[in-house]
Amino acid sequence: MPDGPLIAGIELGGTKCNCILARGPDEIQEEVRIPTTGPADTLAAIEATLARWSGFSAIGIASFGPVSIDPHAGDFGSVTTTPKPDWSNTDIVRRIESRFGVPVGFHTDVVGAALAEARWGAAAGLDDIAYVTVGTGVGVGMIAAGRPVDGLTHAELGHVRPVRVERDDWVGNCPFHGACIEGLCAGPAIAARTGIKAEDLAADDPAWNLVAHALGQLLHTLVMTGIPRRIVMGGGVMVGTPHLFPRIRAAMTDSLGGYIGLPDIALPTFIVPPSLGNKAGPLGAVLLGRLALDRSAATSFTSS
Repeated sequence: MPDGPLIAGIELGGTKCNCILARGPDEIQEEVRIPTTGPADTLAAIEATLARWSGFSAIGIASFGPVSIDPHAGDFGSVTTTPKPDWSNTDIVRRIESRFGVPVGFHTDVVGAALAEARWGAAAGLDDIAYVTVGTGVGVGMIAAGRPVDGLTHAELGHVRPVRVERDDWVGNCPFHGACIEGLCAGPAIAARTGIKAEDLAADDPAWNLVAHALGQLLHTLVMTGIPRRIVMGGGVMVGTPHLFPRIRAAMTDSLGGYIGLPDIALPTFIVPPSLGNKAGPLGAVLLGRLALDRSAATSFTSS
């Protein structure tokens, strides 16, 4: 049985774009990888790929950010104030929509990954989850009732400020907030603090305890929202560092201080690694396309 409508999914990443024509992980018709250069060349290459494909009912785009996700905003569907050269204020959705005439779903890459892990991956069967990526930056995607948790904008929980470890006065690496979660835990922050890339840092290096302390507080914050039934943690810093998971679980439990008594939170199955690997982003874009298709169908039904 087909897993759903045929969707063109685009994971627009900082260094590469993954385009996929699929119904789901078991029915992928084609995948194309495109380097992310300037917006004109990158978007033209994406359009050329989509033009070659046929039969898709919608397009989903999971993008690096920050992005505008408010459909009522004048800049909806655009990359906004990104530090990536030449990409600030780049309109993506309206350009793609006008070219192909199908519904277009749009959100952050981390929300895309969250949707995919909730539907087909490490949180399959759960409608309420959080996905945390710890890599070049720190991002969080939250899903409730199977849909992204949206409001004024998308979540930027990587930039909350944690309580610091006593006598740790390192200034942090975030150009905006110094010692926020991203400024303490992202790959560039670990390298700046230790002089060693995260992937090369020994498992017994004491810097990992500081990383776990901050990430434990981020997870404390997520638990306190009352939303996630599972937290999936991925990204370059988490991959290949299985020793970090038990430290983060312990740091979160310590930070919660017994306030939340739900037994599942104490289990290793509450904080888990992802299972979709590099397919999470493009498959998440497919699900964003599905959501856009559902909204379009609901609007057509209401207006008919």
